[in-house]
Amino acid sequence: MHKDVERIVYSQQQLSEVCDRLALEINNDYKGRKVVVIGILKGCVLFFSDLFRRLEIDCTMDFMAASSYGSGTKSSGNVKITKDITEEISGKDVILVEDILDTGNTLSYIKEYLESSSPASVRICTLFDKPSRRTENIIADYKGFTIDDVFIVGYGLDYAEKYRNLPYVGVLKPEVYDK
Repeated sequence: MHKDVERIVYSQQQLSEVCDRLALEINNDYKGRKVVVIGILKGCVLFFSDLFRRLEIDCTMDFMAASSYGSGTKSSGNVKITKDITEEISGKDVILVEDILDTGNTLSYIKEYLESSSPASVRICTLFDKPSRRTENIIADYKGFTIDDVFIVGYGLDYAEKYRNLPYVGVLKPEVYDK
């Protein structure tokens, strides 16, 4: 375990199992349909990769980058899109893949933005759902784990761009980010 991690909350095995479960749900729901799976960078990369390889549906991938965090632990509330999708989504089913659904500010903004391109549908798949911090009226259609209001890192999730490479998800020690 990394010296800055207080405790591991989800092991590699648990993360693999949740990817299996979510892929099965998506495969069943989208059988026979064309889907664009859009990852929200950067946090989703490891989850997106593991999930996407398990999909057996007719799908393509694309990515967006948006943030409301900067380098802190609290959402700033201002969403900035720094990379837009390149694929045409009009008339297609879209699944947004995100690492964590927290306040919902970023995903609400992105979903509304994408809906302006007239896709057939837009659904959200998140690895972690933190409903206790929700400020926007948005829910995940597919969710891996529901978590308490703790600051987690690893498996793509970061603090100030660090810890994304951890193969598990853990709670960061408060003294690391309370400095």
